[in-house]
Amino acid sequence: MANFLYVAANRTGEKIEGSLEANNEEGALKRIREMNYFPIKVEIEKEPGILAWKPQLFNRTSGKEVLNFTQQLATLVKAGLTLDKSLSILIETSKGKKTGKIVEEVQKNVHSGSSFAEALSKYPDTFSKLYVNMVKAGEAGGVLESVMVRLESFLEQSQKLRDDIRSAMVYPLLLTFAGGLAVMVLLTFVIPKFAKIFDEMGQALPFSTELLLMVSFFIKDYWWALLLGCLAMFFLFTAYVSKGKGKEAWDGFKLKVPIFGPLIRKIEVSRFSRMLGTLLKSGVPILNSLNIVKDTLTNSVVAASVVELYKGVKEGGAISIPLKKSGVFPPLAVHMITVGEEIGQLEEMLFKVAETFDQEIERSVKSLTSLLEPVMILFMGLIVGFIVISMLLAVFSMNEIPI
Repeated sequence: MANFLYVAANRTGEKIEGSLEANNEEGALKRIREMNYFPIKVEIEKEPGILAWKPQLFNRTSGKEVLNFTQQLATLVKAGLTLDKSLSILIETSKGKKTGKIVEEVQKNVHSGSSFAEALSKYPDTFSKLYVNMVKAGEAGGVLESVMVRLESFLEQSQKLRDDIRSAMVYPLLLTFAGGLAVMVLLTFVIPKFAKIFDEMGQALPFSTELLLMVSFFIKDYWWALLLGCLAMFFLFTAYVSKGKGKEAWDGFKLKVPIFGPLIRKIEVSRFSRMLGTLLKSGVPILNSLNIVKDTLTNSVVAASVVELYKGVKEGGAISIPLKKSGVFPPLAVHMITVGEEIGQLEEMLFKVAETFDQEIERSVKSLTSLLEPVMILFMGLIVGFIVISMLLAVFSMNEIPI
């Protein structure tokens, strides 16, 4: 389906502008007439070019802003306010924020005859497929209020998990930055001064000192080549692992890496369980739910197992059987989902799986950071120790010069 922009008039002659989805122009005209409007102009919406895309990259809405919008909308709808009145209040309260303009456009599209879900779907960088489909199911079932509450809970848990991981990694990253900066200062400013003294003495230097001086001079004289080389390798690597077989190979490798692999697997299982449980609880059919979940998972290996899960369910099989065959999901998750399916409480059990693995993720992250800190301190200590010892050996060799 394509997106069409239209200009129409209502029965009082008032001019109305908006957008809608349709298979072709005739379908768009038919939908406009069904809304009791008289079409004046209809044209397909053009894809934004590269110049339009660049600002969008920097104006991407943060997860916290979407969470705040959802919390406020859920509160207003629960209080008995209409969707239109709730959106009007949110437009007033979010002025100056990135979401303010988006909410204003969403309300305009709703006034033009689009459903709330259709209006949200025009902003895929802000509202995910999961978000839009849950709203669509809530509108169809007349339970938008309860769906917004579930979305609020889902986004809160997802944001909490991201924040916990980020906060746990702050200290190791700061330690790495500070240690790396100290080593670079030594290599580019301190050691070259000693090199002049050694050169004037004309004394043969130990191998470790010679090696250190070579590294120091290379970094000082060819830092630009080193920087360009690192950037080139980074972009080439990023391009290779961003799609196709490169992404599959990289995602598979990440799952096999000791310590980090199990953590990534737990994060993906938690995300899968919470998304699928939230969608099913909101009334989205299971096949549609699996399709949405597949597109929102970040690891392609896990996503491929969901494709096999989709095929199995489509053929009339149980969810648990393809899960066991995939070998991607931990045995605990498979057993819990199997029990939930057998007793007819799949949604509730999926939420329990997500909660269980969230707790395991928290413990794993704490263990990882407690392991990383001494390892990084030891690594930085070894580098600095090598520099100091190399300099001392050179100084001691100078003392052996006959007077």
